[in-house]
This record gives sequence, C-alpha cells and structure tokens, in this order.
Amino acid sequence: MAFSMVTNYAHSPEDIKNYSTEQMRDQFLMEKIFNPGDILLTYTYNDRMIFGGVTPTDAAMEIQLDKDLGVDYFLQRRELGVINIGGEGIITIDGTPETMVKHDGYYIGMGTKQVLFESKDPQDPAKFYVVSTPAHKTYPNKKLPFADALAMPIGDQEHMNKRTIYKYIDASQMDTCQLQMGYTVLEPGSSWNTMPAHTHARRMETYMYLEFGAEDTRVFHYMGKPDETKHIVLNNEQAVVNPSWSIHCGVGTTNYAFIWAMCGENQTYDDMDAVPMDELK
Repeated sequence: MAFSMVTNYAHSPEDIKNYSTEQMRDQFLMEKIFNPGDILLTYTYNDRMIFGGVTPTDAAMEIQLDKDLGVDYFLQRRELGVINIGGEGIITIDGTPETMVKHDGYYIGMGTKQVLFESKDPQDPAKFYVVSTPAHKTYPNKKLPFADALAMPIGDQEHMNKRTIYKYIDASQMDTCQLQMGYTVLEPGSSWNTMPAHTHARRMETYMYLEFGAEDTRVFHYMGKPDETKHIVLNNEQAVVNPSWSIHCGVGTTNYAFIWAMCGENQTYDDMDAVPMDELK
C-alpha cells in the first residue's frame, strides 16, 4: 500500500496573476486521485481541507494522519465526508461495518477513532472519495444512501446547464460543523456546471470531475477573479481547489458529473455573489 499526501498552500489573487499553465496545475489540480491499493490525499491550506481517494483492493485501508496533524488519531479534531464512485465496498466505523454501493455517501463525525475502507471485489474496487475539514463539535455519524439523496433539478437546455444536484452532507437536512458535500449530474446536451459565474467569499470549494462519457472528454474549469480569469483542463477523476475569492465554473466537451465539497463560515447557499456577464474577462 502506498500513502501520499501533498500539501498545497493558500494563494491571493495577486499570487496567481502571472502563473503559467504548469504553475496553475501544480498549485490547484489534484491529477491522480484513485490508484488501486493506494491512499492519495491533498492537504490545502484553504480552510485546511483534506481531500482525495482511498482505493482498497485485497486488504482494508485506514487513513492515519496523527503525526501530520498533531493529534492522537485522524478524526480527533475533524469531520469526514465519503462518497463511493467505484465498485461495492464496506466502510467500518469504530467496529461497525456498512455496505457502500456506487454513489452511496457517509458523514463521520469528530471523535471517531477508526475508519476502515474495503472493497468487496478486488477486481472491481470501491473508489472512496474523501473530504475532511476541521471540526469543533461531534455530530452523529450518518449513512447517506444515494437512493435517499435530496435531488434538486436545476438549469435548462437553452443555457446548456440542465443538471441535478444531489445533496448529501447539507445543512438543510443534517448538522455538521462546516463540511458540505454533494454530487451533480449534467444531462446529455448540457455542458456548463454553472453560468453565470459566482463567488462566495465565506467558503472555499473543491470540485472532483468524473463520469466522462468518452476517453477524449475534457472539462475546462474556470477560476480566478471575475475580471482576471484562469482555466485548468481536467481529465476524468481529477479535482481542483477553488479559493473562496475565486469564481468556480466549468464547461465540458460533453456532459459529465462532479462531486463538490465546501467548508467555511457559512453553510447556506443564498450568500452567493453573482457575477454579471459583462464583468467576466
């Protein structure tokens, strides 16, 4: 088993003004998330979010970050969100196992001492996408089956953004310290995940793009200040970090899906600051 955690630092708008393509990719893109038998994580200084992939094969796997975080065990001062995008798996939380089929999610509260990730079939491994944020209070662990996810259709075909947002870890239906997490699926013929663009300075966000319809599908993820935009081109199952001051929208060469995760001081969605189209540059 290989374990890797890359640290990415926080940036101001002035920092990225003159970044090259390679610098943007190095600082904001997680290029490899899932690799059989490995745990691959990124620690971003943007609100100290940790995100990445756990891909067990023959043996159970555990995220152990006590020394890295200065704690006795990983979730001593953190909460954790999980969504499985691969084969059927099992997640065992402090000795209690739960089956996780594709697209099932889980919220795991602060103080949980052990979380084990397993695959039922090593030839078709589970792909656990994990996101962890600092926490100050313990909220109950909760399985979030995809079949029960809160679905919110939004957008229209005219604007090429017809999609369904599935809310998993969401303040409207459960308590968390700050973590919010969900899964959005674009309809065939739609390509924009949101437009007009917006910012929300009260929380940062990561996007993990997945379920591309073809090998040559790509998503262009736009970020930066509204009047100084940058873009990063993503392949299937790659993720990008979005600072709170940055716009965050993307367009694909065909339809796709993405997992979004947010953290910060505001858990509501009515704090978005819409960017007028004539201000985008």
